[in-house]
Amino acid sequence: MISSATSRMADNITLAIQNQDDPATVRDGAPAYLLMIDGLIEGDPRNEDLLVAGARLYGSYTSAFVDDEVRVQRLANKSLAYAKRALCLDVVTVCNASTDKLEPFTKSLAGTSRSDLKAMYAYAVAWASWIQVNSSDWNAVADLGKVTALFEQCLVLDESYDGGGAHLYLGVIKSLLSAALGGKPELARAHFERARKLSGGKNLMVDVLMARHYARNIYDQELHDELLIAVQAADAEYAGYTLINTLAKLEAGRLLAESADFF
Repeated sequence: MISSATSRMADNITLAIQNQDDPATVRDGAPAYLLMIDGLIEGDPRNEDLLVAGARLYGSYTSAFVDDEVRVQRLANKSLAYAKRALCLDVVTVCNASTDKLEPFTKSLAGTSRSDLKAMYAYAVAWASWIQVNSSDWNAVADLGKVTALFEQCLVLDESYDGGGAHLYLGVIKSLLSAALGGKPELARAHFERARKLSGGKNLMVDVLMARHYARNIYDQELHDELLIAVQAADAEYAGYTLINTLAKLEAGRLLAESADFF
């Protein structure tokens, strides 16, 4: 009963943050919630729900509000550590293969089921963020293939999970290289458009990331500006998306301001 209650508390905290329309309040107040999640995990260290909540909150807070490189590294490590602990509790075969080469890791995914998705997706998100933080380390970047395989397996299990979040991450990953360098920008576009559909158009960050990564990749200023102008005009308040939409609108304004210089 206690474990269930603390899990619900973590879920409620996450939802309250997601529904906040003032990023400054979240920026200033989130550290207290992070410490509380740490405390809850200390008291119930094998609670998968708490570990996933910790990974998500640390990851989201870091990507949205932390600029200091030392802190970013430290907090990304914490997010990944929580996510891996959740994975190792729930999906042992994938956990054990996470340090293997790509082929055996990919094979380990074949036996997973829908019940494994929560831990797998949390680990994929935390791992992708960790790689971004460590982008100057080729050993870290070399794991991007495994992260891609993990997100692709999440799509197999349930592509609608987290409003199509795996599609969103794959859209960004597939946009990293131009077509001339072997990238697959049109596949990236398909992932972004699928993420938009699965979120019901409520997640405005989809179009911001599509503009930043896909439209800039193919040097399409018209699409870039069209996506960002639509984000600025859209309503930010949707249950579960209000904070990310508020941040998306701010980022859309920043990207539009530098559009002429970029293109």
